[in-house]
Amino acid sequence: MADEHQFIHDGLQRTRIDEFFSEELSRAGYGGMEVAKTPMGTQIVLKAEKPGMVIGKGGKNIRKITTELEERFDLEDPQVDVQEVDEPDLNAQVVADRLANALERGWYFRKAGHTTIDRIMDAGALGAEIVLSGKVTGARSRVEKFNRGYVKHNGEPAEEIVDSGVGTAVMKLGTIGVRVKIIPPDAQLPDDFEVYEDVEVAELVEEADGDVDELLETPDEAEAEPVGADPEEVIEQETAAEAPDEEIIEAEVDAETGESPTSPPDSAEGGQEEPEALDEDVEEEAAELVEEMEEAVADDETEPEGDTGAVNDDDGTESADADESADDESADEESAEDSADEGSAGDESPDEESAGEDSTEEDSTDEESTDAADEDDEGGD
Repeated sequence: MADEHQFIHDGLQRTRIDEFFSEELSRAGYGGMEVAKTPMGTQIVLKAEKPGMVIGKGGKNIRKITTELEERFDLEDPQVDVQEVDEPDLNAQVVADRLANALERGWYFRKAGHTTIDRIMDAGALGAEIVLSGKVTGARSRVEKFNRGYVKHNGEPAEEIVDSGVGTAVMKLGTIGVRVKIIPPDAQLPDDFEVYEDVEVAELVEEADGDVDELLETPDEAEAEPVGADPEEVIEQETAAEAPDEEIIEAEVDAETGESPTSPPDSAEGGQEEPEALDEDVEEEAAELVEEMEEAVADDETEPEGDTGAVNDDDGTESADADESADDESADEESAEDSADEGSAGDESPDEESAGEDSTEEDSTDEESTDAADEDDEGGD
């Protein structure tokens, strides 16, 4: 059987046993029961206003009740213990049965209600409530309440502290239900307090273990965020505040391992190149590349002179296409020389004069080469 079904079965069985005792022990002043299951069997504690009537002559009545419990409710070895109610006026079940009997004997409901609740409060109860519901005075049903003192109606105190009882009065006009709630005098309510008079405060205040100043000190808390602040700005501030901590952690890791998280991986030989050595190698490679570029530029400048020599040594077998290419190259050289002359027009150094003489000599050699080429063409024809 599941736990939920077991709880329902136990509650239903307890309710049926309670109803059985109410019917059998109504004259003895039945005041409630408590059921507890033990390894030896089921123990039942009965509370009654007149225990002698429950036990019977020679224990006859109690043996009858025990047999009925075994056969009717399937209880294993029930052990019934009877206790006398200390104060009947503070037992809700006893009071409810008394009030129901008074109504059946013809007491007026108001007189019976006020008399009963006054007796309860005189017994020392903190609060009491009596509710009568049904055809109290006529053919129409209604509800009458009688209140005294302080009564809890909900929460844990209503279940644990308040004692409740139910009775039934069968009248000619119909049935009247009686419900009684009583708060005993020794009940500890959660909202209770005491007021001491002519007492010094120092006698009641407990001294703290440590110094007061130490207890009042609180750790520094972060500044509260301004109302209406932009969430992105708040996130940026938090990340900026966390950055130093990350740097400290990285520095500690470097100090422990001797390596930085951004260092390059180890080489095949197991060595580790330093950044300075890398910079020197890069500078050397760059210098070599610059030198190669300068040499390539110098070779490009000297190529046209070699071409003109090759034209002069030609035996006249080349075609007119070769002559045209030579003419184009000579034209490019003249344009380059003219641009060089314009850039150095303002200078009067001896180097510039020598450059001018070289250019005139090159012009004369170009003209002689072109004339020789024309003569060779004519001879070929």
